[in-house]
Amino acid sequence: MTSTDHSRSPWGTFLAHFFLILVAWTVFIKYLFPIGFALVSGEAWTTYIFWDLWPLAHLWLAWALLMRPRYTRLLAIGMSVVEIVIIVTLFIGFLADPEWSIWRTNWFVNKVFVLAAFVLVLGTALTRPGALKPVA
Repeated sequence: MTSTDHSRSPWGTFLAHFFLILVAWTVFIKYLFPIGFALVSGEAWTTYIFWDLWPLAHLWLAWALLMRPRYTRLLAIGMSVVEIVIIVTLFIGFLADPEWSIWRTNWFVNKVFVLAAFVLVLGTALTRPGALKPVA
């Protein structure tokens, strides 16, 4: 272990790895599974994809949680607030008239875990800012 490793928060490292798992899962749920299903069904490969670039943003946050640049805490707070507002708004609309198809159920379950991850990150950034302090 180097001296830099001593200043890493195990909780911050856990959160980073949680986001890396979410990125992989999101890519599978939003892109790989829908593409595979469409191809097997003889449909256009883009038929079932919910296009967005959030996995890249989540990957950036995971990287920041591991590498801890000076802006990590601000990124964690900003991205968490934006994501929580977006997901809660989407949930309100969805739960008013839910469609429990395989696509929407996959989306919903994914968003539950993404919401949980961002609640944990926001809680950490606000109550334990030392866990996100820059690595020396």
